[in-house]
Amino acid sequence: MELEHKVKMLQMAYVGVLVDSLRWYTKEGILEKVTEEKRKEQFISGKQRLSQFGISEPEQVFIKLSDLFNCARWEIDKKGGQMSAEARGCLLCSAAKKFMTGRPCNIYCLDSMEAMIKAIDPAIQFKVEETLWDGDKCKIEVWR
Repeated sequence: MELEHKVKMLQMAYVGVLVDSLRWYTKEGILEKVTEEKRKEQFISGKQRLSQFGISEPEQVFIKLSDLFNCARWEIDKKGGQMSAEARGCLLCSAAKKFMTGRPCNIYCLDSMEAMIKAIDPAIQFKVEETLWDGDKCKIEVWR
């Protein structure tokens, strides 16, 4: 089996595991609590994750995670000290909707991204304008 095919299979398996955990968290009524606890963990481990992924700039958070997980393809628009990141599709969000789980956005994506970006510089602002869970795209604004 070719390496590229193996990677794609692993990415799909990863999404499947995340959707399965969402299904259970939702079924047991603990998704909100687990999301809150995971958010705290993300902010504690933000600097370590930057190092693991070789990230030093905010836009790299979106680019490198897209390349690694192949879940959402982020388009970056930088103007001055502000950056906008948009994704029009997300494999995890689509699968979660298909299997009628709870919202995956914060627990598995947005909180982790925010934690890494704020680990670069705590003064950076991170605002979620829209998500694919509720809208037509994910849109995040980042500025200093």
